[in-house]
Amino acid sequence: MKMTLRWFGSKMDPIPLRYIRQIPAVTGVVSSLMDIPAGETWPLGRIMALKEEVEDAGLKLEVIESVNVHEDIKLGLPSRDRYIENYIDTLNSLGKAGVKVVCYNFMPVFDWTRSDLAKELPDGSNALAYDEEIVSRIKNPQEFAEQIQKSSAGFEMPGWEPERMAELKELFALYEGAGRTELTANLKYFLEAIIPVCAKNDIKMAIHPDDPPWNIFGLPRIATCKADYDAILALADSPYNGITLCSGSLGADPNNDIPTLVRYFGTKRRIHFAHIRNLKIHKPGVFNETSHLSSDGSFDMYEIMKAYYDTGFDGYARPDHGRMIWDEKGRAGYGLYDRALGVAYLNGLWEAINKANR
Repeated sequence: MKMTLRWFGSKMDPIPLRYIRQIPAVTGVVSSLMDIPAGETWPLGRIMALKEEVEDAGLKLEVIESVNVHEDIKLGLPSRDRYIENYIDTLNSLGKAGVKVVCYNFMPVFDWTRSDLAKELPDGSNALAYDEEIVSRIKNPQEFAEQIQKSSAGFEMPGWEPERMAELKELFALYEGAGRTELTANLKYFLEAIIPVCAKNDIKMAIHPDDPPWNIFGLPRIATCKADYDAILALADSPYNGITLCSGSLGADPNNDIPTLVRYFGTKRRIHFAHIRNLKIHKPGVFNETSHLSSDGSFDMYEIMKAYYDTGFDGYARPDHGRMIWDEKGRAGYGLYDRALGVAYLNGLWEAINKANR
């Protein structure tokens, strides 16, 4: 397992690379060019400059999260071909930079949804949280988006980029009448265009599950469970069409047993990226993120790590979100301290499982 940490770039992340380099067993960062709007081509020079900066810090840049998919592609509009060509140009450049995995999603409008970016926990830390009752009362998604931005401590939140939020009303109008069938067909069209390019560049696509894994604001979801992922993998039957198995996103639905999913898709060698984190589920549709410790949440992290070990997972992983602890200020879910603790905890589980199996 190759342990990484998400990093948003020196201009957008308060955490310097030298700090990440000091976390035991972290060998690389997962990054992106967040300032480039979805649909625009990433310049090769910008990619190589990012790669050089990361490598100069003693780390690797082999995973990108995300090259955002333009909404016109998800909607299947006539303009999608132009945006797919731009995506292909970006993939070709990423291949030249030695990138091995691209994590992406196909969620309409919102990449993820939470009702609270800083829910205070009993120990005094705070974490991302979701309450379906709160979300269901929201009648104006634009106001909701503005609330998210106001509570983001001045950081641009991935998936909530300003240019996208400025078009919410128009986007919701375009998605009226669109359902799972249409969204799945548009994903198939996208994958059929890019997977041959991925094969040429040895880049594995890893689709992230919907977060949370149920419909929100009437928008369709197509990556919520085992059956959905089976269907997505069948859209383009290639080892380059794979998944990001996010325990937190999928696990928000208790019907998704994460160790079972890891074993199923791990045996098929289609997990290209692992997001490993814990949640505390209070009741259906109500959860908050926690530390990675099993007893702090609702997941058995030992069983999750053992499933990865037993299936021979040797791909990329990251601890995903963390709490904000020790009065740290930063992008919600992406502070340094708790994610570093998460890395240490996951590495400890991995070492113990490894030694027990010798």
